[in-house]
Amino acid sequence: MLTREMLEKYEQENLADYAMKSSQTKGRVYFEKEHDYRSVYQRDRDRIIHSTAFRRLEYKTQVFVNHEADYYRTRLTHTLEVAQIARSVAKTLRLNEELTETIALAHDLGHTPFGHAGEEVLNEMMKGHGGFEHNRHGLRVVDELEKRYPDFDGLNLSCEVREGILKHKSTFDAPQDQEKKFPDPQPVLEAQIVDLADEIAYDNHDLDDGLTSGAFNEKDLKKIKLWTKVEAIVKEKYPDLSSKLKKYQIVRFLINAEVTDLIINSEKRISELDVTSVAQVKQLPDKVVGFSANMHKDMEQLRKFLMENLYKHYRIVRMTNKAKRFIKELFAVYLSKPKQLPPTAQQTVKDGNWHRVICDYIAGMTDRYCLDEYKKLFDPYERV
Repeated sequence: MLTREMLEKYEQENLADYAMKSSQTKGRVYFEKEHDYRSVYQRDRDRIIHSTAFRRLEYKTQVFVNHEADYYRTRLTHTLEVAQIARSVAKTLRLNEELTETIALAHDLGHTPFGHAGEEVLNEMMKGHGGFEHNRHGLRVVDELEKRYPDFDGLNLSCEVREGILKHKSTFDAPQDQEKKFPDPQPVLEAQIVDLADEIAYDNHDLDDGLTSGAFNEKDLKKIKLWTKVEAIVKEKYPDLSSKLKKYQIVRFLINAEVTDLIINSEKRISELDVTSVAQVKQLPDKVVGFSANMHKDMEQLRKFLMENLYKHYRIVRMTNKAKRFIKELFAVYLSKPKQLPPTAQQTVKDGNWHRVICDYIAGMTDRYCLDEYKKLFDPYERV
């Protein structure tokens, strides 16, 4: 039988010196006796999986709105893909897999309905009232908004997971005000791995969804270096594949190529910087983990292609603008008469700050719930 003490001993003996050990956590905001058979980060992971915010990710937009089709990624499937990639990298680099997985599972808990469009309009509506940024909101979700325990609000997660949520940074995410709660320049390596795993998942699975949706086709990708390089490898290995299987294999090979580059280059950086401790990692001016210069350049080319051909595709632009109108009008109508909010939301108001209450309520909605609420409030024939 494995006890928590035995798990902690295993980490001390087998993880790298620069890995974050669960026995060395800075702890939780509210003291709790730790579990007999689960590490600190296992317990954090389980709390996230059982949270309301995590379940709602199933019906929150990644790129395509959920009702467009069953195939496309949602925030939940994206989160699971990030966790899988991040764990693979962490295991190879002898980092703490459980902490890495936990941060990955939590990294999008603060996202609004309708993806970044929802975040943009909430930030606009909250101008002069604290603004809105999904990393800060994600921390707010796990620190305050989840109500599951009698002794405290939130999930009472460990310091390292909370810092990973707030400092999550990728192409689409730019954390703000992180230095106030967590003053160290960098988060632990496990959190840094999640940032890059997020980018790998975004690029390749948006590529998959873009091809499936018809937003672009394989001919459009002929000028993309990463695509043509991997396509040649797949063709040589499997010359008679159907177009569907070929797409799956190319995306698979692309992910593998990027993960391999990330592992090799990060190991090289760790060696060059002579990284020997978590404390050293957190005080460095720049992140340790990352892609090679060539891979970074190739990924930038793919990302620019996706920006022009997927994220700016007329269907996505229409959907984005429609979503912004929904959220903006919902916010305005709630603000005009806050008593329209459910009693559970009304009870959370502090010092008459209805803006934050409304913002929290809308940010927690799924795409489907947001659309239903819009119909109830604006369609005269819809039952309220």
